[in-house]
Amino acid sequence: MTAIVVLDVGKTVSKLSLWEPDGNLIKRETRPNAQIGKAGRAVLDVEGIAAWLVATLKSFATVAKIGHIIPVAHGAGLALVRDGVLVEPPLDYEYQIPQSVRQSYMRERDPFSVTGSPFLHNGLNAALQLYWRTKEADCVLDRMKIMPWAQYWAWFLSGVMRSEVSSLGCHTDLWSPLRNEFSPMTKRFGWDDMFPAMAFAGEAIGHLRPNLASDTGLGRDVQVHCGVHDSNAALVAAQAFPQMESGEATVLSTGTWFVAMRRPAMTCDTSSLSEKRDCLVNVDVHGLPIPSARFMGGREIELLSEPDTLRVDSVGEQAAFLQSVAEVIDAGCSLSPTFMPGNGPFPNGQGKWNAAALSREARAAAICLYAGMVANASLDLVGSCKAILIEGRFAKSDVFVRALASLRPDSDIYISDSQSDVSFGALRLIDPLMKSAERLTRVRPLDQDLSAYATAWRENAEMVETRNA
Repeated sequence: MTAIVVLDVGKTVSKLSLWEPDGNLIKRETRPNAQIGKAGRAVLDVEGIAAWLVATLKSFATVAKIGHIIPVAHGAGLALVRDGVLVEPPLDYEYQIPQSVRQSYMRERDPFSVTGSPFLHNGLNAALQLYWRTKEADCVLDRMKIMPWAQYWAWFLSGVMRSEVSSLGCHTDLWSPLRNEFSPMTKRFGWDDMFPAMAFAGEAIGHLRPNLASDTGLGRDVQVHCGVHDSNAALVAAQAFPQMESGEATVLSTGTWFVAMRRPAMTCDTSSLSEKRDCLVNVDVHGLPIPSARFMGGREIELLSEPDTLRVDSVGEQAAFLQSVAEVIDAGCSLSPTFMPGNGPFPNGQGKWNAAALSREARAAAICLYAGMVANASLDLVGSCKAILIEGRFAKSDVFVRALASLRPDSDIYISDSQSDVSFGALRLIDPLMKSAERLTRVRPLDQDLSAYATAWRENAEMVETRNA
């Protein structure tokens, strides 16, 4: 078999990785996404990513014979294409949409019980981005085709347009997870007819465009696959492990966003989810509803780490951070949520340090404990139990993962040695029988007793949340 390329377009960083057909990594390249302004608003870095993608594919072509490319992307971007040309690049979902538009949209959107999607800040509901454009110009969607962000890249590579259920079903307001169809609002506005035909995330939808085959040196027989929502790719990757492949299990994906996705052992009941605390219903690649909760953990950690240029996932400093946990607890040092207002299980909180850490290492430990407390609250909101796999960048933070093991003694907390769980999930969409050569590692609790610290933190967070709600 030929090698496989995974394009992972995150909010902050784009990654391109080259894999052997048995799942061994050959090479990986990354690129920070630029902040782009267009027509007075922030949009995603389409042109920059495209140029980097072509150049990197050209370099990969000298390393291996490539037969497949599959894109992965976040779910808050919609590309508008007319007559084969990208007319509207996706809005940067952190851009502030005018409050008058949000209020008007609020009256149009379907309730949480229908879409499983809470009303989120800025442009995180992708349908709101569409609504705003139609309010600016009635004719903006004439003869337009709309594609989710992952499927846009599949079209860029192949020239074939498709839609995909995990990308449509992630807090977009466009999909009804329990009905497995477009939402009533989407149909009422006629947007459903503007989306291309549906395809399975792993389906080969076409071959590499001739011009791209020429520019990159790849063969014209390279198959391009439909693509998948990034958090759902992590869910697919987790099922490669025996502890996660069947029954009750949760994946906690950690990047810019921390997303807890629970795969229930029985029929999914979403009635207990709290839309006001960043709970939602994601949809897996087979169209099944997945109770989920999230917060902007990676962004908060970066914000809190800036004064000391800390990297809480730095391999060489984990022992020092662990040794500082006792210092944090003894000093009564904690952080109150949230530092990204409107997000997470405590959206109305006012983030602050409650005491100064006594050292740089203690500051890092306190930040990791904070992330563990918020992640634990999110896991509670979706009813997580039994096996929990922490994947992504912050799975390398020992204080964070061991804090969760301390906070959830009745759960089996695991991490993987892999640094490419999202990419591995994309590979498994092409070859569902692919198994990881790696093994999951059971996470040990912290040496310190966290119970009193955690109880005080949770009581204060809940009190502030109730007061400000």
